[in-house]
Amino acid sequence: MTSDPFEALGVEPVFNLDLALLEQRHRDLSRTLHPDRHAVSGAAERRRALGRAIEVNEAFRQLKDPVRRAEALLARRGVQSGEGKEPPAPPALLMEVMERREALAEIRLSKDQVALGRLIAEVEQDERRVRAELDRQFADAQLDSVEILKKLGQLRYYRRFLDEAQAIADDLF
Repeated sequence: MTSDPFEALGVEPVFNLDLALLEQRHRDLSRTLHPDRHAVSGAAERRRALGRAIEVNEAFRQLKDPVRRAEALLARRGVQSGEGKEPPAPPALLMEVMERREALAEIRLSKDQVALGRLIAEVEQDERRVRAELDRQFADAQLDSVEILKKLGQLRYYRRFLDEAQAIADDLF
């Protein structure tokens, strides 16, 4: 078994993955590793197939999430990442996030669906910009990983915000 999700799914180790291809690869492997296909196999073969199926499912969950995908790419470079391992966020980003959280709190109280939609669209646009920057950074093999970690920290902020905003949207609709 491998701990590299790109190897587990047999996909190219890039940040800007083709998610449709990723899903197809996951489906194909899941079908091949399904327990029904190994019902007449020996116990060792069934255990191996089950272990591989678990590995494939975890790899898929990891790679479909842009933050976890970036962490996997950094791990391939020998760089540890995760909460608290990125450089501190720039003050301007922290101020922006604080202002948006205040706006989100107001929206939660006012139940203003239009304002919520606008705010989500703004943050999604910023998230797309950061993801594009991360894609460029990962493509540059010479780039210092600290720069990637900074962008990954930004992406974390945006993803968290969008998750929170989506929870509010689910409550409102």
